[in-house]
Amino acid sequence: MAKQLNEDTSFQISIKTLCGIAALIATLVGMWFTLQADIAEAKELPTPPSPEVTRMEFDMKDQMIRQTIMTTQEDVKEIKKSIEKIEEKLYE
Repeated sequence: MAKQLNEDTSFQISIKTLCGIAALIATLVGMWFTLQADIAEAKELPTPPSPEVTRMEFDMKDQMIRQTIMTTQEDVKEIKKSIEKIEEKLYE
């Protein structure tokens, strides 16, 4: 037979359990207010300036990329020569 829940129904909770529930609620409330304070502080902080690329920096990066491409091109030519030599030795 199922028990009915009414005004006369009682249940027992130990004081230790009540203290645990109270501590949990206090912790959650404290974390909520801390989070809200951090959000409010973040809204007031100034936005970082947009990064501007100077002409000199652009030229230096462009030169570095072009040099890397040229070096890679030379490496590819050397590899092709090596492959040709290997093929000549292999098929002779």
